[in-house]
Amino acid sequence: MKREGVLYVISAPSGAGKTTLCKEIIDIFPNLRHSVSYTTRTPRQGEVHGRDYFFVGQEEFSRMVAAGEFAEWAEVHGNLYGTSLATLKECRSRGIDLILDIDCQGARQLKGRFEGGVYIFVLPPSIGELRRRLDNRSSDSEDVIERRINNAAGEIKEARWYDYIIVNDNFSEAVEQLKSVLIAEQCRAFRLLQGLAATFQI
Repeated sequence: MKREGVLYVISAPSGAGKTTLCKEIIDIFPNLRHSVSYTTRTPRQGEVHGRDYFFVGQEEFSRMVAAGEFAEWAEVHGNLYGTSLATLKECRSRGIDLILDIDCQGARQLKGRFEGGVYIFVLPPSIGELRRRLDNRSSDSEDVIERRINNAAGEIKEARWYDYIIVNDNFSEAVEQLKSVLIAEQCRAFRLLQGLAATFQI
């Protein structure tokens, strides 16, 4: 019996570094895939459709919502984001682990809908450092940065219900901590027994 793929759900305030962490960890685990979200926001410089996000218009996103094509979706910083239900179901049934870079609203939806997910929250070392990173990104206007900073306080309060918290102060250390979480979760008894039940007749 093949074990079910694991959903690793990672959330953080904008600028905390969760997307960079997700990209780094993908190269370490051969059975891990990145779940590409759909969004209505405009692509940033260097972003590629189908790799970073599926960039769609408001009308198409609304159609997908009405058709029940999203496992979760939410409005974040004035834009819509959603995760394909078909992709999640296919990967889980094939035993492929998925890492999802999504906000707290979407994470709550998934927690109520799928069992066995692993929820990880990434924190910046401080709000001041968060602002510095957003400023250095040079991809958002000042009013967008202010909105993200204001929203960060509410998002950080959500960290209390996640399974793990990683403070992304030193990036290399944060990668090692995330790596350790994934290794530990792969050794969970109930996950291993899914695939070993027939072998050991248990």
